[in-house]
Amino acid sequence: MNHIKKFSLLFTAFSLMAMGLYAQEEEKKVSYPQLFFGAQAGTQVTFTNYNNWELFTPTASFSFGSFFTPVVGARLHFNGAWNRGGYLDSEEDFRYKYKYFTSDIDMMVNLVTLIGKKEYYPVNVYLIGGVGFNYAWDNDEAYEHKDKLLLAYDDGRFSHNARIGAMVDCEISKHFSINLELSANTLKDRFNSKLHNKGDWQMVGQLGVTYKFAAKRGEKAKKEKVEKVQIEPAEVWETRQDTIWYDDVIEATKAENGTKTWTVFYDVSQTDFAANEQLASIGAFLKDYRDCQVDIKSYADAKTGNAQKNLELSKQRMEKAVKALTDAGVPASSITSNCYGDTIQPFAENDKNRVTIIVATGLKDSKDKKMVKKFKTKEVRYRVR
Repeated sequence: MNHIKKFSLLFTAFSLMAMGLYAQEEEKKVSYPQLFFGAQAGTQVTFTNYNNWELFTPTASFSFGSFFTPVVGARLHFNGAWNRGGYLDSEEDFRYKYKYFTSDIDMMVNLVTLIGKKEYYPVNVYLIGGVGFNYAWDNDEAYEHKDKLLLAYDDGRFSHNARIGAMVDCEISKHFSINLELSANTLKDRFNSKLHNKGDWQMVGQLGVTYKFAAKRGEKAKKEKVEKVQIEPAEVWETRQDTIWYDDVIEATKAENGTKTWTVFYDVSQTDFAANEQLASIGAFLKDYRDCQVDIKSYADAKTGNAQKNLELSKQRMEKAVKALTDAGVPASSITSNCYGDTIQPFAENDKNRVTIIVATGLKDSKDKKMVKKFKTKEVRYRVR
């Protein structure tokens, strides 16, 4: 993850450089809502099991939105350009190109005004989160290797997009500011034509410029004659505790019952338990389930032999089935067994009644998710005069 650390170091360095502008800060007032338009350019990489440093490509964005208050804003953000993927195994090593376009609705929270005591600062840090969609196309290079790239597509492909990121924004004039934004985007597994059984992550780093339509108005102290000195009333601030409700997901473990049945058929007078496929399937069931019980019942057909002989044959079939299971690692304590000779015929077809029927039962733990309401309190400082 060295590339993430380097993105983070660049973001931190830009933030520290921007903090020097606070020395020249003036008291200003901003009118809301404050509309803005932004353009950005930089680089991106979609992480995969390849040398990600060889997959960086240029990217560009533009956005427009509004700050509704000194703390909260929103934007419609568009990003796109070229992308790269790579595949490496013992036989092949290749890279491929494709194009993509992402559109997101982002919420923006100004951490500086959220924590600070004023509505205006020349340098601001925004926490950004949003959702939208992604469209990828021109994927011919990947589709040529569809035997290796299981999710390769030769037409356009839509995907969801979810974003979390941060931006440092520095005002340079009445209407303009420059910014550095770093964001992480998660998309469907099929985005880069490779199968990971989890979402694809795309890291985007960009420098940009923002134009703000609502100009900031400086509140400069006017020179007054000595005999007309105006005394401004002192500010009065108070605090209150706000309750914030939010949704949370909790997981509860529940046990699911599982049952599976196997049949082992025999030729006339045969008792050997030659059922490797059934043994493997029983072993897989016992591995997936806990607290298992295995019930073995053996039979003989009524149209062959006599009752005493058939009872002995079903007993041998039962004993050899029990031995085969215990030799395979099934605990003897979890096995119950019975033999019935020809007194019970489980099947209508006579030849099928030379049979051992094995039934396994057990429990499997699974996660049950549900949404619950939670709340937290937050101290808010507000001006009363």
